[in-house]
Amino acid sequence: MTSHHIVVGVDGSLISVRALDWAAAEAVRHGTGLRVLYAVPDRDEAAPVLSHAVSRTRARYPELPVEAVAAEGGVVRSLARESADAALIVVGTRGLGALTGPTLGSVSLRLAALAQGPLLVVRGDHPCDDGQDVLLGLADDTDTHAAAYAFQEAERRGARLRVLHSWSHRHITPELPSLVPTPGPGQERPAIEALAEEAVPRYALTQLQDRYPGVTVETRAVRAAPAAELLAATREAAVVVIGAHRRTSVLGPRLGPVARTLLHRAHCPVVVVPHG
Repeated sequence: MTSHHIVVGVDGSLISVRALDWAAAEAVRHGTGLRVLYAVPDRDEAAPVLSHAVSRTRARYPELPVEAVAAEGGVVRSLARESADAALIVVGTRGLGALTGPTLGSVSLRLAALAQGPLLVVRGDHPCDDGQDVLLGLADDTDTHAAAYAFQEAERRGARLRVLHSWSHRHITPELPSLVPTPGPGQERPAIEALAEEAVPRYALTQLQDRYPGVTVETRAVRAAPAAELLAATREAAVVVIGAHRRTSVLGPRLGPVARTLLHRAHCPVVVVPHG
């Protein structure tokens, strides 16, 4: 296996089978091998699930290199370790709860906060390849890794890339009326901020558009709550790509509100890409 294989976490459940199918399709697009991982307390328990996963994948993609791995311990820690060398980690989620069920909390949320590389979270029964657009949620011009991944994914799929940048202005206290009909600083500031925000996609994507001339790009900048706008846009997307935007807390790294919302409620699979 190459150092840039794709890893999928399975546990025998229906949603993990869907994640397996997505991971295999992505491995074919990437031109890499597939590693199927099952994290269990006792490795002997993993054989039936891994055997079925490998057989299913080879029946669909006979030329795809497939490797089965039984890992002892927790699924989040095992997949987080794998993410250091993988081109992509893939897991399934039911929205509330995840790979190993709701009693252990959301595997996808915890893994997205720890993964060192891109993480694809497969939601529900969304088809693996339905000809729809790749959607990029662009928070700001620091989302360079997420943007690059989105361009690559659009190129691999031969799909259009839709870029959505949304923002919300903080509340500004209105100024007192002036006898002189000229805009004051408080009135000018929202207009200046709006112009700056609308320019974010143009400046952030210039080099990538030159690098991927075959990718058709549609950009949109709107003044609205980012999570709500992206959530609505996922209805018409094959996959949505976002930056991780992690925050440090006493409990360790945590995701920002946009990523949490999409992982719980998006209408299509979600790719979370770390900044570094």
